[in-house]
Amino acid sequence: MSHFCPADSGGASTHHVPILFVQAQILRRPVRSPEPHPRHAPKRHADYTLRHAGREIRIGPVTYWLSVSALIIMAVWSAATATYFAFRDDVLTRLLARQAEMQYAYEDRITELRGQIDRVTSRQLLDQEQVEQRIEQLAQRQKTLEARTSAISELPDEVPTGSVRPHPRALRKGDAAKGTAKPSPISDTVILAPPTERHAQLESRAPQPRAAFADAKREGIPGTLARIEESLDRVEARQNAVLLAMEDGYEEKARRLRRVLADLGLRIGPDANARPAGGIGGPFVPASMPRDAGAFERQMRRLQVARADLERLDRVVQSVPLRRPLTGEIDTSSGFGVRLDPFLRRPAMHTGLDLRGETGEPVRATAAGTVTSAGWSGGYGRMVEIDHGNGLSTRYGHLSQILVKEGQKIKPGQIVGRVGSTGRSTGPHLHYETRIGNEAVDPLKFLRAGLRLDENG
Repeated sequence: MSHFCPADSGGASTHHVPILFVQAQILRRPVRSPEPHPRHAPKRHADYTLRHAGREIRIGPVTYWLSVSALIIMAVWSAATATYFAFRDDVLTRLLARQAEMQYAYEDRITELRGQIDRVTSRQLLDQEQVEQRIEQLAQRQKTLEARTSAISELPDEVPTGSVRPHPRALRKGDAAKGTAKPSPISDTVILAPPTERHAQLESRAPQPRAAFADAKREGIPGTLARIEESLDRVEARQNAVLLAMEDGYEEKARRLRRVLADLGLRIGPDANARPAGGIGGPFVPASMPRDAGAFERQMRRLQVARADLERLDRVVQSVPLRRPLTGEIDTSSGFGVRLDPFLRRPAMHTGLDLRGETGEPVRATAAGTVTSAGWSGGYGRMVEIDHGNGLSTRYGHLSQILVKEGQKIKPGQIVGRVGSTGRSTGPHLHYETRIGNEAVDPLKFLRAGLRLDENG
């Protein structure tokens, strides 16, 4: 039923709001239809009827519920739309704020990650630079050690001290015909034997087995560099030990030579015979060590000084008659000093040693020097006298043959003549004299000094 209140026609001054009330009266009543046979009567469906202003609209249940559903959906949609338009700005603002917050968070995270990457990269670059610097240092150190090894290898293996073995250049053509020098049966050589580690080289870099590579891989680059550095340390330690041993050896030989010369009562000064064979010279430049010289350079300097001193003493000893004039053991038939003269049978001064020998046996110079006399000399018969410098001289008498001439330079061990029995002699032998300042001294003292030098060497 609907009620409608129309506006008062004459009520223009009166304000009425028209109100429409629609009242839908839904009546369920069965639709009349001819009554069929009771057995074949169909089911009755309930209809919905809408009445308004005396009018009725009858609709089925499906249509009704579809209309209700559409109205509900439209109401919900209207409410949602109204809510969206009412709160759109706030929602958009919150969404934008959320997105901005998420963006800032991502940017901060990206910045942090970039910072970490930069730090890691910088650390890697720094580590790489440090590794490269260390490798460069090790390479430079290896180069230095190789140079030191080369310098050590250039040092002679031995220094002769009092040897009668001639230098390879000592004998020239024609010396063999005049009598070549050969070693005395007494080895008057003091040899410095450097340790077997003298030729220290860097450790072999031959390909290592797989196990070694695996160990190196596990250790990494720092471990490998540490092992290389330890290897270089060992090489440097061996080189220092070699230099120390050589320096001690040189100094010991020099002390022994000085003791021998002191026992002989000799004061050896600079002499031409103490200079190396051949011409030497050059401007004088004082020796000085660089300020930045390391321990190895200072040690090499000390070694060179010790060796130079030993070589000087060796050249001096080359001019001291310490060797035997005849091969074999010293076999004297008459010693130095007062004896009965073999011809007059009266006491007389014997100024040398009479050494037994066979006629023609070679007689060798006992030291380097210069021949001052070579010929007949009264009771000496055929005699050779050699000046060794520093007031030292030797005489070789009763020779059957002279193989040198006056003014000739003589080397230790060089043959100067042959045993004979010329002059005032009772049989083949060698009369050997040693003189200091033209005064005869016992030659046996010098020969024994040579023996001691040989035993200590």
